[in-house]
Amino acid sequence: MSFAETFKALSDPARREILMMLKNGRMSAGDIASHFDMTGATVSYHLSVLKKADLVYETKQKNFVFYELNTSVFEEIMLWFAQFKGGNGDENQ
Repeated sequence: MSFAETFKALSDPARREILMMLKNGRMSAGDIASHFDMTGATVSYHLSVLKKADLVYETKQKNFVFYELNTSVFEEIMLWFAQFKGGNGDENQ
């Protein structure tokens, strides 16, 4: 995982909305696209960026492509952010 790819993927509001939709479980590409007023190609591009950043998995079943969150990447990001919290016991510094 590259933090640069991850933060690039997270920088777009449409991609963040896709991630929020996927927190409830996997969805087909068509179901995801139906929530947006954009072309299928644009939705496909956003899904490709999320895949490249390893934020989502893609699985194919017959004629459908499904996407779901890769929670391990989110856990790694949270651990990285947690290092900035401190830890010396004095939260006022």
